[in-house]
Amino acid sequence: MTDYSIFPKINATLNGASAVLLVTGRILIARRKIAAHRVAMLSAFAASTLFLASYVYYHWPHHGGIVYFHGTGWIRTLYFTILISHTTLAIIVVPVVLVTLTRALRGQFDQHRAIARWTFPIWLYVSVTGVIVYLILFQMGG
Repeated sequence: MTDYSIFPKINATLNGASAVLLVTGRILIARRKIAAHRVAMLSAFAASTLFLASYVYYHWPHHGGIVYFHGTGWIRTLYFTILISHTTLAIIVVPVVLVTLTRALRGQFDQHRAIARWTFPIWLYVSVTGVIVYLILFQMGG
């Protein structure tokens, strides 16, 4: 039997890596380091894609899609507030990231910039809150 308990840690690491790469990419483009920005953002996309594949692999066949939160009090309210916003924005951000990336790869930089202004904060929020959800659920005994 395979031990799947490592997957939440892998998923949190991939989310954290994505967040770091997103911030790095934002700094690089602000400094007009376009090639380095491209590498950082494609790496963030790769980390997020690996996260999604790992998340689906861990949850659906092995847990029926559900991990129960057992915490009580203020931590329960905090957890579900973060989880609901994280999940909702995670669903929204997938197609938005794909459109943003496609526009960049096609050289449609004005259109890319216009949507990236929205994509960046949403994607960063989803990546950071993914790590927070992991910490509450798996490290704080939720």
